[in-house]
Amino acid sequence: MTGVQTCALPISGISAIIDTSYRKSRRVFLKIGIDTFGCDHGRSGIGSYILSLVNNLGNTEVRVELFGPELDRYTYSSGQENVAYTGVSVADSLLAERLWHVTSLPSFAKKHGYSAILYPSGTKLLPLKFTVPSVVVMQDVLSDLYQRSDDGFINGLLRSQLKRVDRIIASSTFVRDDLVSLKIPESRITVIHNGIDTSLFYPRTTANNEAVLIHPFSIRRPYIIYASRVTYPAKKHVELIRAFELFKKKTGAPHRLVLAGADGVNAEMVHREVLNSTVASDILLTGYFPHQSLPELYSAADACVFPSAAEGVGLPVLEAMACGIPVACARAGALPEIAGEAALYYDPDDPEEIAGAIERIVRNGTGANDSLRSELVARGLAWVQQFSWSKCAAETLETVAGM
Repeated sequence: MTGVQTCALPISGISAIIDTSYRKSRRVFLKIGIDTFGCDHGRSGIGSYILSLVNNLGNTEVRVELFGPELDRYTYSSGQENVAYTGVSVADSLLAERLWHVTSLPSFAKKHGYSAILYPSGTKLLPLKFTVPSVVVMQDVLSDLYQRSDDGFINGLLRSQLKRVDRIIASSTFVRDDLVSLKIPESRITVIHNGIDTSLFYPRTTANNEAVLIHPFSIRRPYIIYASRVTYPAKKHVELIRAFELFKKKTGAPHRLVLAGADGVNAEMVHREVLNSTVASDILLTGYFPHQSLPELYSAADACVFPSAAEGVGLPVLEAMACGIPVACARAGALPEIAGEAALYYDPDDPEEIAGAIERIVRNGTGANDSLRSELVARGLAWVQQFSWSKCAAETLETVAGM
């Protein structure tokens, strides 16, 4: 892969859309709603996506109104004049939020005068009937989601809703192709890659200390990092733990393994694997780790190892590259598309191959790996420059406003 292909549309195109809208309907402004329900109050990957999106919309003539739980009123604050938030009083449960989408969202959308609605968490929450032009953001590999989910919404309604929605934004060509394989019309899918915030994720100068202090942790160095929610088996935490044990036994290296991410479904299986490992004392499960603190965690790491086998985005891979550390990731999902030639790849189902990749990219005290490490770091820093949140926001706004 030599570059990322997207629907690159200039932000100036929005003005033409608005002018056309004005001539047809005498309305000067478009008003776009963004649904923030189902995002774990900003602590999930989708929550980070919304925050990054609204912070990069710019002061266009398009009015944007986020709507979601009342308690999230200040979670998505952007400080931009054209972005507002409307809180909705709904019980903090997925069932209650789904009921609200079915019974109340259609009239809510009409009352607030939305020209269109963007659904970033469409795999969890969608109305039964789309009463205004609607766009669903797909960051998950839907075929994998079907296989591992017993959620009636996902297995019953989601596919039919995706066939009826006006537009789908896929986070990668891999996600788009997966949707097409499930009979979703390709003509209604637009690929828009997520961005990377290089004002936050950049190489930090770290003192050569024995530990990095990131409240409330003191993490002994050297370590390798895997930043991902601890959840379903396709994330491959178990395989990585076994690979790390093989790596430690073979090399005797002093490295630790830091698993940074909140617990989700199947987390008990991962915790049990750690407890049963012969190198359990060198494995740290941090639990939820604040997004703003991740750059420091990455920068102090020796390498990022990302074994997930069903990623539709794989944004942590880009974040690690932007922080100037080498990356080894799975040869699976969207990762080869997202990481390009800037990463070392392995079979995520083969702990021995993962262990070999770790051995190749960590500092081993002899300098033998320095050439490969330096090459991966340089490639990574150059590669991430094409992933921009301002570009993502502009293309997203063009897609929604242009329906």
